[in-house]
Amino acid sequence: MSGDRAGHYRILHEGDLRDYLAGLSGLRALLGGEPASWSITEVGDGNLNLVFIVKGAGGGIAVKQALPYVRLVGESWPLPLSRAHYEYLALSRQAQLAPGLVPAVLHHNDALALTVMELLEPHIIMRKGLVAGKQYPRFVDDITAFMARTLFFTSDLALSAAEKKEGIAAFAGNHALCKITEDLIFTDPYRIAEQNRWTAPYLDSLAAELRNDMELHVSVSRLKLKFMASPEALLHGDLHTGSIMVTESETRVIDPEFAFYGPMGFDSGAVLANLLMAYFASVGHERAAGERAAFEGWVLETVEKVWTEFARKFLDLWRAGATGDAYPPSLFTGDKGAARLETERQAYMQRLFADTVGFAAAKIIRRIFGLAHNIDFELIEDAGKRAVSEARAVRLARAMMVETATFRTIADVTGAARKLRDARELREWMPDLPG
Repeated sequence: MSGDRAGHYRILHEGDLRDYLAGLSGLRALLGGEPASWSITEVGDGNLNLVFIVKGAGGGIAVKQALPYVRLVGESWPLPLSRAHYEYLALSRQAQLAPGLVPAVLHHNDALALTVMELLEPHIIMRKGLVAGKQYPRFVDDITAFMARTLFFTSDLALSAAEKKEGIAAFAGNHALCKITEDLIFTDPYRIAEQNRWTAPYLDSLAAELRNDMELHVSVSRLKLKFMASPEALLHGDLHTGSIMVTESETRVIDPEFAFYGPMGFDSGAVLANLLMAYFASVGHERAAGERAAFEGWVLETVEKVWTEFARKFLDLWRAGATGDAYPPSLFTGDKGAARLETERQAYMQRLFADTVGFAAAKIIRRIFGLAHNIDFELIEDAGKRAVSEARAVRLARAMMVETATFRTIADVTGAARKLRDARELREWMPDLPG
């Protein structure tokens, strides 16, 4: 049922959607019962799209339709509907490379910018679970398998040059979504921009400091250049904890509409950034001291394991017999060649780690001073407490971006996070703090 181009674009409200789904025999059979009895609920809480949960006597589905504008802002910010096409392409490729880790696509209509997927129940958005202090024992294994397989198998390590270029070409038209990233993550938080916001007045001085920090501006500009100019692999492009649905035993990665070919560290950095923000935000949420300590310990342990397990799985795939045009096996024959190639693999992963650290920093800063924030911090009702948590996260991010070379291991990152979590010199960072 995928790939349908029939019809013309229109925004489907409840009645329209009911009629549309009723006309698709496979989906009608899956839902069961009469269409009039189906429950349809709009649940989209993201920044861009409509999302419906449809349930019938026989089962349920999730329906996502792209809007011709940014939902968070409105019609003043138009956005191409083609992003739904790229999301469908990405989900299809990810399902091949990382089976069981993305939702199954049941139907797609390019003209309506609409995709029907399996209903993930009882999964919840991971970010909501983290705010509630939940721990997810399967997450590390699942997310590292997803990243290792989707990144490795779409890279030059696994593909011929021709295959890789065809992949780049297939996603090259998704430049409007890339432009959002280029502006909102790498540019706007570091300048005066109409849509920027932060926890005022407590972070006013810190926001001004970022706008005048030329070392930070150089560092983020280097990351932006790498984002624009390094098509290393097919990225999810927006791999935060709001794009991951979980239970204690399952993980599903959703919403790859920002997919494009870019630097691998952008995806791995996004995962680590969102875990680190959950760590810093934890102190502002109401929970018992023992529960908080256990949760924060689990988060930092997860940060470390996400990197180490991702690196291990990625290297295992490479060692198992890379078939891409990069590092031709004929150049690394015999024991000497094998040893030299292994040294190069380790150097490659060290460069990827440095990219991960830098991109993670950019992700943290944009969520505190840019347009789109996340509920890890936003649900801390006391603005002063929220600002303290955010300031600590920003201090870590600034060090990670400007002093990347000092973070040689993932333990260096978690160690710095622990120190900042317990730091007392808030007045130096936040002269606008009351009292």
